Amino acid sequence: MQTRADRIEAHLRAAFAPEILAVSDDSARHVGHAGARPEGETHYHILMVTGGFRGQSRIARSRAVHAALAAEFSNGLHALALTLRTPEEHANPG
Repeated sequence: MQTRADRIEAHLRAAFAPEILAVSDDSARHVGHAGARPEGETHYHILMVTGGFRGQSRIARSRAVHAALAAEFSNGLHALALTLRTPEEHANPG
């Protein structure tokens, strides 16, 4: 059985073909917060680096990721912390 993190990664790889993708489940840090569930798998951090983000604003990138994960949001995903970069931004984060 796939975890939500596995499904998130599969959706993002299919939609964005990222060079770098890291998905971490931060649900344990949000116990007692809005949207948290006892079984977890509600809060995630995503680092994604893809050339597809070139020319897009931070908001456009976020909207694209949220759209790609719409099925997960309708099935219990509550919150994402996003770090979304182009390869150039990732190489020179300052």
